[in-house]
Amino acid sequence: MLFIGIDLGTSSVKLLLMDESGAIKNIVSKEYPLSFPKPGWSEQSPYDWYDRTIEGLGELIEGYDKNDVRGISFGGQMHGLVALDENDEVIRPAILWNDGRTGAEVDYLNNDIGKARLTELTGNIAFAGFTAPKILWMKKNEPDDFARIKKIMLPKDYIAYRLSGTFCTDYSDASGMLLLDVKNKCWSKEMIDICGISEEQLPRLYESYDKVGTLLPEIASKLGLSEDVVIAAGAGDNAAAAVGMGVAGDGSCNISLGTSGTLFIASKSYGVDPNNALHSFDHADGTYHLMGCMLSAASCNKWWMDEIIADKDYAGAQKDITDDKLGENHVYFLPYLMGERSPHNDPDARGCFIGLSMENTRADMTQAVLEGVAFAFKDMLRAAHQAGARPSRSFVCGGGAKSPLWQKIIANVLDLSLDIPENEEGPSMGGAMLAMVAAGVYDSVEAAARAIVKVRGTLDPDPALVKKYEKKYEEYVKLYPALKDSFKSL
Repeated sequence: MLFIGIDLGTSSVKLLLMDESGAIKNIVSKEYPLSFPKPGWSEQSPYDWYDRTIEGLGELIEGYDKNDVRGISFGGQMHGLVALDENDEVIRPAILWNDGRTGAEVDYLNNDIGKARLTELTGNIAFAGFTAPKILWMKKNEPDDFARIKKIMLPKDYIAYRLSGTFCTDYSDASGMLLLDVKNKCWSKEMIDICGISEEQLPRLYESYDKVGTLLPEIASKLGLSEDVVIAAGAGDNAAAAVGMGVAGDGSCNISLGTSGTLFIASKSYGVDPNNALHSFDHADGTYHLMGCMLSAASCNKWWMDEIIADKDYAGAQKDITDDKLGENHVYFLPYLMGERSPHNDPDARGCFIGLSMENTRADMTQAVLEGVAFAFKDMLRAAHQAGARPSRSFVCGGGAKSPLWQKIIANVLDLSLDIPENEEGPSMGGAMLAMVAAGVYDSVEAAARAIVKVRGTLDPDPALVKKYEKKYEEYVKLYPALKDSFKSL
């Protein structure tokens, strides 16, 4: 039996073909454009997502017995607003997770409706990237288009709709809309009223591993697949990545060092961060999780390497950062290139280097970038500790995690043992595993994780280096409060 996981990312869609034992048979990626029409805006065309997905599916299964394909599911970029009219046509480009235009709407929700009330209704406060503020923005700034909305959905759900005909979403992805009562797993009627929409405009809710339908006949015919191929609801990218990493079960943890960065801690019971620095979401395994999200993680190093020093040799740029230099750097970097979500919730925050002198080298600045991202992860871990979650180890995944140096920095800054997975395919692998559960191959997501996910190594922190980084972190945490007002005036 073969199963397909579709990871609908920000820059590309990644498709993975895997058998029921976890053996990966094929991987295909298809890129699509990202648009920044105004400063702080970020948009994409859902039509591009669908076209590249169909192209990728055709390539993915080429040469394999198509009768063996039994299920498809998804991981997808979260929070994006996809709006369809009565003819199922896309009304406007999707407003993405990293879009910062909703400052006024976030202020209205957090200050007028109130953070306490939002937390009571949804388990979370408003952040610029969330879907509800985008709906309010569209209502205010594009009223004619807003009036045409028939369906509101999230990015991966658009692909699920085009493949299955089912208007659906899952609890993990819906948790990031600020429209879901996360604790009780239902739409919040009060939040729906606040946004000026109706429940009929929102998709039906499912667990991530639920079967939502089967492949539409016209899609099945086009791809040469059976109409009986199961479509499972899928999950938000972070929940899907966590499943693909084996994070299913109470207290398990994952650090994702991708374009954005996330700290993901699973829990069997519902809980809310009292300081609202972390998100309280439903997990793809049917339970709950706390999650912190930084908007720029590995993308900080990509920006530094590609745009600033114009050097594609990522490993070469790190070779001079030897062990004796770790914990000794006096240059700091704030990684807020797209604003920041956890824990500051500040779309005006910006990146900067601090502490430079004539003696500093390019290697010092490269090290500062890597350490700055690690310190931002520690901000989130400290918030998790304050909420009562204290993991002692974590899986680690994402493009940035391919750097042994960055792994070492993160392990010691966070004082966590890092488990390195055998496969680091993240949301696409998690999506394929969710499809297996929907098809009945495994009884639960946790059972699938136990059977499929393997660890190839563990990196433990060094107590002496941990102490050095604790001192450096105490200096780091003073910087954002000192610069916050300057960010706003800039």
